[in-house]
Amino acid sequence: MANQRKVVKSKKGEMQFGGVIYSDSADKATRFIANCNQKNIPLVFLQDVTGFMVGSRSEHGGIIKDGAKLVNAVSNSVVPKFTVIVGNSYGAGNYAMCGKAYDPRLIVGWPSAQVAVMGGDQAAKVLLQIEVAALKGRGEEITKEREAEILGKIRAKYEESMSPYYAAARLWLDAIIDPLETRTWISMGIEAASQSPATKEFNMGVLQT
Repeated sequence: MANQRKVVKSKKGEMQFGGVIYSDSADKATRFIANCNQKNIPLVFLQDVTGFMVGSRSEHGGIIKDGAKLVNAVSNSVVPKFTVIVGNSYGAGNYAMCGKAYDPRLIVGWPSAQVAVMGGDQAAKVLLQIEVAALKGRGEEITKEREAEILGKIRAKYEESMSPYYAAARLWLDAIIDPLETRTWISMGIEAASQSPATKEFNMGVLQT
């Protein structure tokens, strides 16, 4: 399943969750993107990402610096880019892995794709706090039952907006494809891009080390 989270160990022996962008992976991806641009090699992004790792330990490890380098490299990349969303595509992870905002030549999603600012549970709880505060401000008394009812409605509405069909209807995705046809779509995109190669010079500017 695309949305299953795996736990792996980094080179430093630290436990890492699959689907989260860590400092070492962001730094490695930045170097890979730079190499592809120098050699005029197209880039294919397969998205199942919940965002960058958060927390004081990650910040001390350089996630802000390394994450910024990755976003810099993707946004300034000039070679043809293609994005396939196979699972989650949340927040900053969407940008870092070449979401619609960074102009991929083709961006498609599997039926299992989910595109959103953040995960459904987290977003629903944030929106619940806002809604409850507004109701209390109007003098309404909020019981636990009423709060659970509001949360259910918010979660249902938000999860609907995470659907790949919702995204495609708003042109955030070019198409929803059969996973078995992924190779065909990528090949078609690369073939089309070969008729319109990169014409700009790749320049990431100054990067922090």
